[in-house]
Amino acid sequence: MVTLSQSGAYYLGNGQFAYDTKEAAGNGELQRQLLQAGITDSKEAARDKTIAWNILRSHNNGSDEEKLHIRFDKLTSHDITYVGIIQTARASGLEKFPVPYVLTNCHNSLCAVGGTINEDDHMFGLTAAKRYGGSYVPPHLAVIHQYAREMLAGCGDMILGSDSHTRYGALGTMAMGEGGPELVKQLLNQTYDINRPEVIAVNLTGAPRRGVGPHDVNIALIGAVFASGYVKNKVLEFVGPGIASLSEDYRIGIDVMTTETTCLSSIWETDEVTREWLALHGRVDAYQRLEPGIGAYYDGVIDIDLSTIEPMIAMPFHPSMACTIEEVNQNLAEVLHGVEERAKVSFGEDAQANLADKIVDGKLLVDQGIIAGCAGGGFENICEAAGILDGENIGDGKFSLSVYPASQPIYMEIIKNGIAEKLMDAGAVLKTAFCGPCFGAGDTPANNAFSIRHSTRNFPNREGSKPQNGQISYVALMDARSIAATAANRGFLTPATDIDKDIPTYAYHFDDRIYQKRVFDAKGTPDPDTQIQFGPNIKDWPVMQPLPENLVVKLTAEIHDPVTTTDELIPSGETSSYRSNPEGLAEFALSRKAPDYVALSKEVREAERAIVSGGCGGEAVPELKPIMHTIREKFPDVDHHNLGVGSCIFAIKPGDGSAREQAASCQKVLGGWANIANEYATKRYRSNLINWGMLPFVIPAGDLPFQKLDYLFFPKIREAVEKRQDKITGYTVKDGAMTPFTVTLGDLTDEEREIILDGCLINYNRRLM
Repeated sequence: MVTLSQSGAYYLGNGQFAYDTKEAAGNGELQRQLLQAGITDSKEAARDKTIAWNILRSHNNGSDEEKLHIRFDKLTSHDITYVGIIQTARASGLEKFPVPYVLTNCHNSLCAVGGTINEDDHMFGLTAAKRYGGSYVPPHLAVIHQYAREMLAGCGDMILGSDSHTRYGALGTMAMGEGGPELVKQLLNQTYDINRPEVIAVNLTGAPRRGVGPHDVNIALIGAVFASGYVKNKVLEFVGPGIASLSEDYRIGIDVMTTETTCLSSIWETDEVTREWLALHGRVDAYQRLEPGIGAYYDGVIDIDLSTIEPMIAMPFHPSMACTIEEVNQNLAEVLHGVEERAKVSFGEDAQANLADKIVDGKLLVDQGIIAGCAGGGFENICEAAGILDGENIGDGKFSLSVYPASQPIYMEIIKNGIAEKLMDAGAVLKTAFCGPCFGAGDTPANNAFSIRHSTRNFPNREGSKPQNGQISYVALMDARSIAATAANRGFLTPATDIDKDIPTYAYHFDDRIYQKRVFDAKGTPDPDTQIQFGPNIKDWPVMQPLPENLVVKLTAEIHDPVTTTDELIPSGETSSYRSNPEGLAEFALSRKAPDYVALSKEVREAERAIVSGGCGGEAVPELKPIMHTIREKFPDVDHHNLGVGSCIFAIKPGDGSAREQAASCQKVLGGWANIANEYATKRYRSNLINWGMLPFVIPAGDLPFQKLDYLFFPKIREAVEKRQDKITGYTVKDGAMTPFTVTLGDLTDEEREIILDGCLINYNRRLM
């Protein structure tokens, strides 16, 4: 279904490539193909012919074409990120939004008493939009990405969002999801600094069969590339004749999930289908034809024959756990046992994983279906599901089905065309535009329940169950079509290709009247007399110290899972009401992976606070006294005048998943000074660490010279950062001895070094004011 090239390639047009293999170059075949196609460019010049590079170059604010300084056209945030972003920017001198900035409300939407939501955040957002000249989308009108598609995306543009699924490539927009501090930089007229990324072609051929939806393509793609890191931090560029077989909704449904491949961004060829979609939404002027030049050079090629894609399922606990539904049904006991084994990795050997009771008469009986959000809540997905469920009955057992349209205009249209009635008649429940099921604030399954979802992620307990309370649930990702087929079969896992039904198609009519009536839009017209409305749970960031000359950290968490998600670094759903309260939110840090992390980190933080107050860390934390005695035997000049003390975590590969900055900021609030990792899962998590003044150390895989609760000493760490040292020596201080080890910091820009030295982005910007 999906194949990966082992070399770069030149694009010959219409899905054809000349592959830059050693064999083809050596025997002259590559040169023959290029000459036959009239391609005479050097490889360097050919790289400039990609769609991605032409967009990046037009947004580069510097003269260096290898070290890019990007300014975005528009910014987007939702209501568990925009308060922190604006608070950080305010502390750094924000006067107005310099580019269009849309504040949406699709995460903290419920405003439930005792729940995860805080309406004060929404009032903060509305008054901030008025004061600084932004746009504000009230709760339940649209999920962040659907609003951006309908009202913001334009061909050749770049959009930066504080949500990892900021992906609008199918509409010709290079969009990126990053942690909040990167948006702060844009608000302060600074730049997004990256090395020029490699570009991977995704060559689409053929056409999907009826019953195969965009999520099936997604799961097949993610399963093929995630583990190898084939596209990590690269741009995916979708080309090839298969694009023409796809509707715009279908393309959007594929594009949004490119985040889960760990790529940096995505972009697609655009055509008349794109133009018609933008025209339908009243924005035909946002269209332009985008296509790579003949001879464009790609650093790799992913071939996807759409006609070969089967109905897929991503089993718990990652979108890359890809199987065909048929494979699961044929090997049910074995597949479910594999899920139970992965549960032990995520939750420990004591996890009460028992999926055998899901097998009924040799079939998998699931408990819940969800079609929702930026991935599942599109118009065509819902219509296809309704066509399968038309005249059916999902039954009165434990199986349930919820459908969340991605925007109010989509909801209005499915009411007008009768789709809502078909779904409700079958027993589905229609809900408003809300991202809750995707991050654990809506439709949390029962203990040991198995949920199938057309949403973005199925990480451990992301759906809201709480392993610390003995509650574990399981989420698998599927396309809306197969979810509907399963619902029609009363919960028994069923691929949509098994449904023999004439399913009609529906034309979409976009009606933006609800936006005209309810969206506040003051872009470009700030009102500085507007007072920001706060609430008791909206707190300022605590004071953060600059990087000290010497550093002692206690390893307060050690994680050896192959990948650690941001959900495990800071849980999603139950923490939402604290996202505007740094100290309150920090209490949840690593609660799912290392329940003692917060207490251990707070204990050692007292040493830092004592030093800042002019005292001695050893008096505040007595266990430090023998540590400092050992250090001073080798480094006698180290004392409380030139020392910083805090905490640190080790994880093999931290940071997969969400862009949320709180995965790093919570560690910083608790006194964190560093992460040590074999590698970082995503650029955005590493950037979050840097922007919060934390050292993103890397250590080679293998035997570690330290373990949890050890103290680590980094002499002259400030000097090492200032002088751009390639290798940094640290010491494990234990039992009166010091054992050296080596770490690196990787590639840091000059600005990133300054941010680390200043202690965080807030301090850096205050220094520049």
